[in-house]
Amino acid sequence: MSDFRRKCIGYERVIGTFAAIPHPVAIEVTAAAGLDFICIDTEHAQIGRELIENLVRASDVHRVPAMVRVPGHAPESIASVLDAGAAGVLVPRVSTAAQAKAAVLATRYPPIGERGVGPGRAAGYGYRIPDYLKSANETLVLAIQIETAEGLANVEEIVAVEGIDVVFIGPGDLSVSIGAIGPDGAEKLDAAILKITKAARKAGKAVGIFRPSADDIGKWSEAGISFYLLSSDTRFLGAGVAADVAAARSA
Repeated sequence: MSDFRRKCIGYERVIGTFAAIPHPVAIEVTAAAGLDFICIDTEHAQIGRELIENLVRASDVHRVPAMVRVPGHAPESIASVLDAGAAGVLVPRVSTAAQAKAAVLATRYPPIGERGVGPGRAAGYGYRIPDYLKSANETLVLAIQIETAEGLANVEEIVAVEGIDVVFIGPGDLSVSIGAIGPDGAEKLDAAILKITKAARKAGKAVGIFRPSADDIGKWSEAGISFYLLSSDTRFLGAGVAADVAAARSA
């Protein structure tokens, strides 16, 4: 078992960020900042399949595991990023147990799943296929994202699916889907997050969440959440520039 997966399923606090800048330099700089992992975002960022391997390789320079948020549920998308050497995947918009089971099948090799064997970077371009086959099922992290009203309604069935390592909460889409928009919806959104968290932890699954800042991580850690995606490289870049420009103007 990889150290990263051991920490995730052992409920240790792990801190990562989304990588949306499609360049290895941005990945290297971000990885050097002391993160536990990076999540390359191919769902919302403009990062194509041909770039992923070099972005994962850049994260490996600092021995920081790189997950990939895939654009959807297609098994081919999941297999390609794992073949490129990703430490795991984050599958968005999982709203049913069937979709969760499909993610498990796409991520794991037989007899657990249906992932195809290929000579990609993860398997040493074909030279280490037997070794990779032995370790991949125990090494890779599968996180599935609950972010819809349907997913919230089906949470008990979703978290019961074997093979899921992390149940990740997407509060932005979830708030829109359940009609918990703005300050007036904060209480309703918090209740939904707690419902998902309690169900997942009862089922023995680690829980993750996106947070735009570290301000309330203590609060959510007390609730049982241990896997955090904190902001993104683009947001950190913008905030850092803005803060120094403001300081320079006021000096």
